[in-house]
Amino acid sequence: MTRSYQIRTFGCQMNVHDSERLAGQLEDAGYEPAGPEGTPDVIVFNTCAVRENADNKLYGHLGQLRPVKRANPNLQIAVGGCLAQKDRGEIVQRAPWVDVVFGTHNIGSLPVLLERARHNAEAQVEILEALETFPSTLPARRDSAYSGWVSISVGCNNTCTFCIVPSLRGKERDRRPGEILAEVEALVAEGVLEVTLLGQNVNTYGVEFGRRDAFAELLRACGPIEGLERVRFTSPHPAAFTDSVIDAMAETPNVCHQLHMPLQSGSDRVLKRMRRSYRASRFLSILDKVRAAMPDAAITTDIIVGFPGETEEDFQATLDVVRQARFSGAFTFQYSKRPGTPAAEMPDQVPKEVVRERYDRLVALQDEIAWAENRTRVGRTVELLVAAGEGRKDAETHRMTGRARDGRLVHFTPRGAVVDRAVRPGDVVEAVVTYAAPHHLVADGELVSHRRTRAGDNTEAGLRPKTGGVSLGLPGFGTPPQPPAAVGGCAR
Repeated sequence: MTRSYQIRTFGCQMNVHDSERLAGQLEDAGYEPAGPEGTPDVIVFNTCAVRENADNKLYGHLGQLRPVKRANPNLQIAVGGCLAQKDRGEIVQRAPWVDVVFGTHNIGSLPVLLERARHNAEAQVEILEALETFPSTLPARRDSAYSGWVSISVGCNNTCTFCIVPSLRGKERDRRPGEILAEVEALVAEGVLEVTLLGQNVNTYGVEFGRRDAFAELLRACGPIEGLERVRFTSPHPAAFTDSVIDAMAETPNVCHQLHMPLQSGSDRVLKRMRRSYRASRFLSILDKVRAAMPDAAITTDIIVGFPGETEEDFQATLDVVRQARFSGAFTFQYSKRPGTPAAEMPDQVPKEVVRERYDRLVALQDEIAWAENRTRVGRTVELLVAAGEGRKDAETHRMTGRARDGRLVHFTPRGAVVDRAVRPGDVVEAVVTYAAPHHLVADGELVSHRRTRAGDNTEAGLRPKTGGVSLGLPGFGTPPQPPAAVGGCAR
């Protein structure tokens, strides 16, 4: 009988993309996705270790599965990702009903480890200290028919004192541009309209092969790919952000005018303690250059509140930068200790009640700014790539949801004379914004246009791309299209 699988993903976009790779391998090994009913034969947890409650979340989920495993001994439970890399054999000590533990460097081992655990009737723990194979050489079952992740690098060479990622993901490893572009072309050949280039620090891409402007060249090389309508990327680091990237964003038509630029703190003193090698003035100067080149750009950020030693004066400096930056959105975090990071051992840990009060003030300010920025969009026509599952209230409001080119979330009413049959996720529509909230826009009038797409056809048919591992510049399936000429000397 065919065995079924379910993957539960926690954490960042990199983990989401790794889960696509895990799904691709399992399907190549003969497994099939589990349906909504019943218990899968294999449950895989792809974990995150960035936040303090990550451990509690994982072990809570594992605890809920203990009676399920007792009732069905053939159920296999696997734990991978950053928390597995960190906790290693401790996972099976705390949860001995777990069958497999694998790390961030050997996600390609999962099918073999599952089979070995079943054959040997004992848990298999395999954690490597270095990357076994670049994840993009592995097959992937994509989550979306219209939007795809493309990893350009793994790991990170920074030493931020609050971050555990470098110790779990390792030093930065870069893919060759030709391999990246081949994977993009392979996705587009399957109907995908939008790709997001992924890396822990995308704008240091090229460090391994000695090309300082490699990321800007890569963005430009995406421009001529026929059928690729939108290119996004995440995340850059302010210290390594160059004018060449701004120029590439502004001059390459399919690169979206959206930038996620992590601030972390507006205090130079705190940034120094964080080992963030830029200062507030440098950060704001980048935003000024981006807006001069792309006045319509939407800029989002990450901010940590309550880093050890943060004073009220430091926090006020963060509020000042937020006021000047005019972010369209922000991911705000209360600092939490991560064992193994320098910040966890720093003196002057800020009391939790102080952190919470500052956090509430920051969120209130950012919501006020985002709302004001969103209100400037009322009355404008926006192009939306229709999304699936992003509007939690869509069913009760009879709306659908899409992403504008600048990344803003827009809920719209799928009606009007221009609607060709039905609007589907993966189609492209234009709508006029009628209302603004801090975290989304609403377009309740009739649509201005509706374009049915192959991605919409695939979504309607329940088809998702499955890409083979991309290596040596060749797509993993089908006849490779003629690659576009590299722009600006991008090495292939």
